Amino acid sequence: MTARGLPKEIVAPSRALNQAHGKTYYLATLLLARHLRPYVFALYGFCRYVDDIVDVERDDDARRLAKVDSFGERFLAEVARGDSDEPILAATIATIERFNMPISYFERFLGSMRQDFLVRRYPRIDDLLAYMDGSAAVIGEMMLPILGVDNPEAQAPARALGNAFQMTNFLRDINEDLDRGRIYVPEEDIDRFGAWEAFEQRKVTDEFRNLMAFEIARTRRWYAESYAGDDYLRGRALRCIRVARQVYGAILDEIEALDYDVFSARASVARTRRLQLLVRAAVAAC
Repeated sequence: MTARGLPKEIVAPSRALNQAHGKTYYLATLLLARHLRPYVFALYGFCRYVDDIVDVERDDDARRLAKVDSFGERFLAEVARGDSDEPILAATIATIERFNMPISYFERFLGSMRQDFLVRRYPRIDDLLAYMDGSAAVIGEMMLPILGVDNPEAQAPARALGNAFQMTNFLRDINEDLDRGRIYVPEEDIDRFGAWEAFEQRKVTDEFRNLMAFEIARTRRWYAESYAGDDYLRGRALRCIRVARQVYGAILDEIEALDYDVFSARASVARTRRLQLLVRAAVAAC
């Protein structure tokens, strides 16, 4: 199937998920060449579909884990068959075939999604990074062939950007994750800053502010490391990544503007600022 031959009807559900739930990514994707956008929508749709089983559906953990496993088994079987009756899977399979993506990328992703049912806390940053390998860093690897990059040296910056996006989510969503019984901030860091009271009582303390400042600084270092990948990008692909990095990274600014109070409000970038950052990043890439 050629890039221009991906049928709209199988892309539509993935695009709708992206437009509804991933506004920053959707905005950035619109800067790509039109014939490449459906493949990015397909990857987003696949990941979002599984993520919704993990975090949105109301069944108990055992049933949701069984659904993730069933979905993964069906997906791998249909990849082997080369087609699916489910549009989101059909679009993903077409993307895998078009860009010759290793199935291991998707197995790693599914493995991390399973882990959300089995692991509630991460003792050390290395433990969290092992989880993020499948939930975030691998997404950066998936994107490289779509962006026209085949240099192995581009993998490390792509993985860094995936990790930066994921950690930005974790810091923004601490309160929601507590509702799910999960903490994605490494326990060693919470211990170091003596910030457990903030998590237990869901209130901002000086210790929590210091912890968040530390985590934000580390996340910004990952964003900074990702700039090395710009050397392998050109034109629309470069604009796309610059916009995603600038707009999503601005969530960290918003967390700071809230005085780190992620318990009372959800940090978000206003539409006007997203558009300003869009223009700035697009111009900078020219």
